[in-house]
Amino acid sequence: MSGPEGTELNSTGSGALLGNSSGTGLANVEQILVPIVDTLILVLGVCGHTLVMIILCGRRRGRGADRGGQSPQSPATGTGTDILLLSLSASDLLLLSTLPFHTVAIAMQRWPFGDVMCRLLGFLGSTSSSASVFTLAVLAVSRYLTVVRPARAYHLLTARRVSIAALLLWIPACGLGAPQLVFRSVGTPQKSPDGFACFAFLCYRDQLIYGLFHFLAAFLLPLVTIGVAYGSIFAFLCGVQHAGRAPQVERYQSKVTQTTAMLVLAFTLCWLPSYGLTLALLADKNSAATGASPRYGPFSVFARFMATLSTVMNPILYVLMSQKFRQDLLRLFKRVGQQPNTAVDLSAA
Repeated sequence: MSGPEGTELNSTGSGALLGNSSGTGLANVEQILVPIVDTLILVLGVCGHTLVMIILCGRRRGRGADRGGQSPQSPATGTGTDILLLSLSASDLLLLSTLPFHTVAIAMQRWPFGDVMCRLLGFLGSTSSSASVFTLAVLAVSRYLTVVRPARAYHLLTARRVSIAALLLWIPACGLGAPQLVFRSVGTPQKSPDGFACFAFLCYRDQLIYGLFHFLAAFLLPLVTIGVAYGSIFAFLCGVQHAGRAPQVERYQSKVTQTTAMLVLAFTLCWLPSYGLTLALLADKNSAATGASPRYGPFSVFARFMATLSTVMNPILYVLMSQKFRQDLLRLFKRVGQQPNTAVDLSAA
């Protein structure tokens, strides 16, 4: 799967082509194991995020019916959170859409899709991963306002404003992905002249600048923002509990905050090996983030697996941590199960 800097495919997906110093054994394992694992992740991810989007859209329709004739500007922090979760699922689905191409490239040990798809998939991979972490940062800030400063959240976190913010997040995400469209290309690896691989940059300096900037803008700085927001939230909740003021609203906010914090933690843990490998490649001037990239043994396979796994973690966490989501999921399954019976009753009538 193409990672945020565009180097993960070089370091993990074309190891044998790119002068793999660890032998062909690992490449042979990848050719068998990666398609199986990727297929499972693709099926789980698409099904999971589709169910999430159906449930979240159903919640929005339900809230709209409950509000009746109220203004669309009426405060709805719950709706705002659902909008951000919808955006998060959309970015994960976009990232999943690139997965089959990289799976085929790994299985074939070459890039068979041409220069245009090389550029486009690099752009989509970078943009969607950036949009995910930006959305998580906005989600953390919205949780801070909702829990710590509810009066401001009442006026700021309307459905319309949150929707606009969720859309605007894609502008810097696309900006971070744009160099992939310009500089990516299909090249011939040094040690396998009959094969082709999708490279990110051919100049070490350009790759270094872009990789470091992407790491700062699309990983480190958003995570610092998230850390400050959730640190303030937990400090506030601890203060409320010590003061003996823990009504049902505070308990509910605490549960929601824990769920969203776990989303951030899962994203960080899943992408950290990939970013670590990217920084290691950039630090080695002789490596080929710009050419024949050495494989760092099984760790590169692990880094790719973790980055790919990030696309299915959110629905799993919703089921494990959110009782409300589990209830919505059960209601959805019940409605689906009752549809055939309803159809039979109507036909009989």
